[in-house]
Amino acid sequence: MGTQRPRRGLGHRRLGAAQIVFFVVAAAGPLFAIAGGVPTNYAVTGSVGVPLSFLLLAPILGLFAVGYSAMSRYITNAGAFYPYVANGVGKSTGAGIAFVTLLSYNAIQISIYGLFGWSVSTWLGTLTGSPPPWWLCALVMVLIVGALGVLRIDLNAKVLGVALCLEVAVVAIVDIALFANPAGGSVSWVPLEPSSLFTTGAGAVFAFSAAAFIGFEGAATYGEETREPSRTVGRATFAAIGLTAVLYVVSSLALAVGTGPDVIVTAAAAQGPDLLFNLAGEHLGGTFSDVAYTLFVTGQCAALLSFHNAVARYFFALGREGLLPRSLAKTSKRTGAPVAGSLTQTALALAVVSLFAIADRDPVTELFTWLGTTASTGVVVIMIAVSLSVIGFFKRRRQAENAWRRWIAPGLAILALSAVLALILANFDLLLGPAGTFLLRWGLPGLVLVAALIGFLRAEVLRTKDPGTYAAIGGPPEDEGAEPVGPRAVR
Repeated sequence: MGTQRPRRGLGHRRLGAAQIVFFVVAAAGPLFAIAGGVPTNYAVTGSVGVPLSFLLLAPILGLFAVGYSAMSRYITNAGAFYPYVANGVGKSTGAGIAFVTLLSYNAIQISIYGLFGWSVSTWLGTLTGSPPPWWLCALVMVLIVGALGVLRIDLNAKVLGVALCLEVAVVAIVDIALFANPAGGSVSWVPLEPSSLFTTGAGAVFAFSAAAFIGFEGAATYGEETREPSRTVGRATFAAIGLTAVLYVVSSLALAVGTGPDVIVTAAAAQGPDLLFNLAGEHLGGTFSDVAYTLFVTGQCAALLSFHNAVARYFFALGREGLLPRSLAKTSKRTGAPVAGSLTQTALALAVVSLFAIADRDPVTELFTWLGTTASTGVVVIMIAVSLSVIGFFKRRRQAENAWRRWIAPGLAILALSAVLALILANFDLLLGPAGTFLLRWGLPGLVLVAALIGFLRAEVLRTKDPGTYAAIGGPPEDEGAEPVGPRAVR
């Protein structure tokens, strides 16, 4: 007889929709995505149509969110993605997606330490004239995030909420200033014209822009800790998509308006992340620019904490289900936080940052870029799998949801996301930047396939050697005709 799954839980019902939005939008890192990712997109692709790419991607993510939100009303599990796939496609496939998720979110979280270390080192160097090593700044932050990760989840949400509100305020003020002071004396809408986007390099534009959205899809990770999971996860997901889409479209357009569409590519290539802060200093003064850069750094802190919390909960879920050592399912009696998962993620971050430091690798073009692009590939694969699982799950319970939620929106999401994945893979060399090699070009996206295979084989071994644990993967699906999440919800 297989080992029974322990009934362990997380901090109970502390989060509302607004708090989850803080986590998932903070994970997307709006200020550092706009200051760092958008200029990189302009510079690398040479395309003026970056704002239009964000505008077109938002509805695609909305299609994904329709089925994703519907599933959240029936399955509440800290593992989020893989329980959906386990119940909609199959348990072994779900285990494969579990390992892809673990790889992707660890890669996202750890990659940001490279950018953070560089940002803080540069900032302190400007203030003192003697910049500390980037890796020292990064390692200190690893320990700070690890300490915060074992606190109560609602306390973390308050920290992220304050940071996010300040970031959005700064972005909004800069955008208003740039639209009020357009290059050439008038606002140009050229970046929103199809002819600006659909040229050579359009695939790379979509690939970069898709990476900027990563984080919104993590709302279901906190389902076990929400007050009304049947409503909260869906509301938070749509709110996160809407907020980030508006910020990215308006801000990327504002950068083009402030510099001029004819010179935005050149300016972005020359100034990089400093483009936003230089424009802010020009129109709003040096003090405001300094404050904005400070929030650029704290925004990275918020993203690090948000992704750390998500990764800790994946470790917790996989340990609880026996796909990883069950010791990872340990939670704090005082705070309800997944303490074992949090400590494990901290240890991994310390190890990876230390390895890059010892090898004297670049924190931005290598640590941040290599792991970040690998993560974005994995997350798109996960979203495709989840959309497939929605169709499979509701095929057995037609009366539960309407056709739009059951298969139309998920089907359209599969087609659109598959096209985005193809674009990412076709342009992976551009995503790697100058540090890319042939081995990295195929090896990094290959890690996603390897992770999926390891998870699948792990489940197949359990099927034979421990059928009880295998049967518990993803939690048992509801009975036919079950109602949305309630006392008998899948846990």
